[in-house]
Amino acid sequence: MFRPENAQSLVGLALILLVCWVLSEDRSKFPWKLAVGAIALQAVLVLALFGVPALRAGLAGVGAAVDGLASSTQAGVSFVFGFLAGTPDQPYAVEHPAGLFVFAFRVLPVILVVCALAALLWHWKILKWITQGFGFIFEKTMGLRGAPALATAATVFMGQIEGPIFIRSYLSSLSRSELFLLIAVGMSCVSGSTMVAYATILKGVLPNAAAHVLTASIISAPAGVLLARILVPRNPRMEDGKELDPTANKVYESSIDALIKGTTDGLQIALNVGATLIVFVAMVAMVNGILGMFPQVAGAPLSVERILGVIFAPLAWSIGVPWHDAPTAGSLLGVKLVLTEFTAFIKLGAIPVGELSDRTRVIMTYALCGFANIASVGMNVAGYSVLVPERRGEVIGMVWKAMFAGFLATCVTAAVVGAMPSALFGQ
Repeated sequence: MFRPENAQSLVGLALILLVCWVLSEDRSKFPWKLAVGAIALQAVLVLALFGVPALRAGLAGVGAAVDGLASSTQAGVSFVFGFLAGTPDQPYAVEHPAGLFVFAFRVLPVILVVCALAALLWHWKILKWITQGFGFIFEKTMGLRGAPALATAATVFMGQIEGPIFIRSYLSSLSRSELFLLIAVGMSCVSGSTMVAYATILKGVLPNAAAHVLTASIISAPAGVLLARILVPRNPRMEDGKELDPTANKVYESSIDALIKGTTDGLQIALNVGATLIVFVAMVAMVNGILGMFPQVAGAPLSVERILGVIFAPLAWSIGVPWHDAPTAGSLLGVKLVLTEFTAFIKLGAIPVGELSDRTRVIMTYALCGFANIASVGMNVAGYSVLVPERRGEVIGMVWKAMFAGFLATCVTAAVVGAMPSALFGQ
């Protein structure tokens, strides 16, 4: 049943499109057909995945697979670190079982295993077929050329820098609009390795967390394409029709080679995630210490989280969050933008059941599921400087706008989900 809160989400969707149109480099080229098609595609995917019994059962299977992957990972972690990994069998009395969940031992190792598994599935051509299938869909439904379409699909599963690697030889010949699109889509999605990590974090507070996280990353890609095309419209004269050989790049010598290289790549990602979290959380703690010296406001000390909550509360409300949850949801949006989505998901997972409505928790899962944050700006500049050094200056000039597009793309996805009947998600 359509309720007032569903219309509330539509207001947010319209406002986001309006803001992007106002900031467009050419407001006369608003892609009306793409806007209707992208939003309709998102809605159809959500309705199909959660409304069709067979597909819903498949998503439930994803949750079971994530649980199995997490438990298998813990077996490896326990073998290396013993009781430090947080196993139930501890050599001392445990007064606070929740303290056994240590991020470094429960989440980061999942990234290692998923990266290794992804490399193996790519070598076996399973992931390659899936990626090419999604690339074909993006090409035919959203008007993308073959190379950007494949890179967009790869980004959904592999990550914001790993995706463009598949078309590295074509990056120099992409139009400015296409290059901007790749960066924006990269920031609007997450990688397969982090999907599993987020689902692990939210497992205790969000039913069917894995299904929501997987759906969020997939359906945010069309939103990223749409907002990128609005902000930097395509120029057909700059697109010469070159296509991509889908067999290029990402070649492993054997299954063992794939596992080893995938593990090495996963280690680099895990170290980057861990180091980034340490530094950014430390910076926020320092800023909060400084803010704590000022007089209290509304009976509580100032903090980065409170300030961000006030700034982003209207945006959170506009995408469908009830007003009583808006300050908390706004704070999560701000934390995602300033700190990283990992930190935001950790904070979302730490909010006890009952302190946040089920509707808010689902909407925020979709709104947070993207790489659009300040840290990703540096990652994209560094990554594209290696992939296509001759366009480094161009990347620097558009990367902040791409972060803006990626941030709002996940909000578009959240608004589309908020416009759906709550019963679809078992609420």
